[in-house]
Amino acid sequence: MSTDVKIEPFRGLWDAETFPLVIAGPCSAESEEQMLRTAHQLATIPEVKVFRAGLWKPRTRPGAFEGVGEKGFEWLKRVKKETGLKTTVEVAKPEHAALALRNGVDILWLGARTVVNPFDVQEIAEAVRGTGIPIMVKNPIIPDLKLWVGAIERIYAAGIHSIMAIHRGFHYFEKSPFRNAPMWEIPIELKRLIPELPIIVDPSHICGRRDLLQGISQKALDLEMDGLMIETHENPDKAFTDAAQQLSPAALKQLLGRLVLRKKTGNPDFEHQLESLRTEIDKLDGELLQILARRLALTDEIGEYKRDNNITILQMKRWAGIINDRLSIGMHLGLDEFFLKKLLSLLHHESIQRQTDILNKKR
Repeated sequence: MSTDVKIEPFRGLWDAETFPLVIAGPCSAESEEQMLRTAHQLATIPEVKVFRAGLWKPRTRPGAFEGVGEKGFEWLKRVKKETGLKTTVEVAKPEHAALALRNGVDILWLGARTVVNPFDVQEIAEAVRGTGIPIMVKNPIIPDLKLWVGAIERIYAAGIHSIMAIHRGFHYFEKSPFRNAPMWEIPIELKRLIPELPIIVDPSHICGRRDLLQGISQKALDLEMDGLMIETHENPDKAFTDAAQQLSPAALKQLLGRLVLRKKTGNPDFEHQLESLRTEIDKLDGELLQILARRLALTDEIGEYKRDNNITILQMKRWAGIINDRLSIGMHLGLDEFFLKKLLSLLHHESIQRQTDILNKKR
């Protein structure tokens, strides 16, 4: 996959020297007093540059608090005037975007439920066409990089070139301590595709619990992500929405103070050693690819034998034996069980597909 997106800097907000960029504020705007008290406390934290608040909060099921809507813009104006913080809101419809533009919001963001639907993204893109408003694009709920890139491309095609991505994790059925699985390989691949695209990590939605926020925030910076969006409320336990994942401003300041900002490069001796290690990895990768090619060639031979002798492709007893045997060997060698299962599953899927293709050729 490739893309022609060329990101421009967020002028006056984010550049290579501002690391990390921190966006903070309540999950939901609840009242003018709540907004202002939270914002004034956040304004005392130097790392915080942008105040976030949700004005529209459609819930999975009706009946819960669904946001204050348009009247929250007046509160955001006071936040901006009294604290100097930039402001950002989520927009899910073209009407939301139009209202945000009319009320002087500095940055818009597209939420995970919006990004999953290209029709919604396109409508919002048309609503902001030609405005130049900076936009942040959250990853879709499902782990689909193409959907994420597609949303960014739609916004870019509307003439918006100041874009950031927000990694907020993905819905995943496996048991996990996280609300949304981080699946770091997806934002890392996005960074490879669009190197100049800033990626902000949303630990609040990844974790779902405030006690996990520190670790995920540190992990984000260790992976050279460009900033953090952390839900912050003056009284988190009393928040109308997502109370368990929000921090107080004091707790946010403590979290940020504990973060270790690591260098992206080391001293010359270390860089030389690093290059040597990377060269060895490149060599091993080449050997791995050759081994994989030989393994799949043997799979093809088995497929041809099954075709010629009218034998079914899937042999469940054999597959169960492979899983148990390879897991035992791999874990003895110190490899992670989840990684091994994922790798073996990919190999099995490719083998089945190749043998299916061989079988169909005869037909």
